[in-house]
Amino acid sequence: MTTSPPLIPEQRQRELMRLLRGSGALSIRHLASLLGVSHMTVRRDIAVLEEEGLVDAVQGGVRLRERVGVEPPRERGSRAVLELPRKEAVARRAADLVSDGMTLFIDAGTTCQAIVPHLTARRGLTVVTNDFFTVSSLFAHPSIEVIHTGGVVDAASGSSSGALAAATVAAMTLDLALLSTGTWDVAHGLTTPELDKVVLKRAVMDASGSCALVADSTKYGTAERFRVVPLDALDVIVSDRGLPEGVADAIAELGVELWTADD
Repeated sequence: MTTSPPLIPEQRQRELMRLLRGSGALSIRHLASLLGVSHMTVRRDIAVLEEEGLVDAVQGGVRLRERVGVEPPRERGSRAVLELPRKEAVARRAADLVSDGMTLFIDAGTTCQAIVPHLTARRGLTVVTNDFFTVSSLFAHPSIEVIHTGGVVDAASGSSSGALAAATVAAMTLDLALLSTGTWDVAHGLTTPELDKVVLKRAVMDASGSCALVADSTKYGTAERFRVVPLDALDVIVSDRGLPEGVADAIAELGVELWTADD
């Protein structure tokens, strides 16, 4: 039995790019396994590709360099490895919006799911969500009442959306909505590649007394084809200090509060 010779760096880097085009983002551990090389070799290849402007190294992994019109990967496992400290900081700051006794909507996504551990000290909460991972995270906290919206299931993101989910939300009165997005900026507002998500997010906003976008700065400056709402329809944006220069002032001019997470 013969074995294939090891790939030279250029071949490895081509293969790494091919894998990323299929997934959008991958962890270093997974790439090392797929390529049959060490973690250090993968990191060296990532550094070369990053210098060429093709990828961005992130905490624990790598992703294709973001381009306008390209949403971050939809598959939950790929997104879960991205920008972990940044997401945690934003989630912790967003939890400050939540008070005892609230009925709140927590949108699908890894950043919004990261808010859950910071809610355990609150009393009398009801959490409404379309995210199956958030529901399972709340199993360990029986003092928090949980309502899932139902709707059309998206297995890749571990969530549901569409008209059925919107109908559930429309039957409720929400104190606060914590919305997620993969793409946002001042010019386009919140955007999404799927109409079902537009329907649900707009229903959530209509049912909520206050609305906050929870999104880290790596998602800023990109846009998808369907517009959910302009930024001035929000009450608060929770992000981090990595937003481009001038964005904070532009958000303030819209009359929207910007809450910045500590590093």
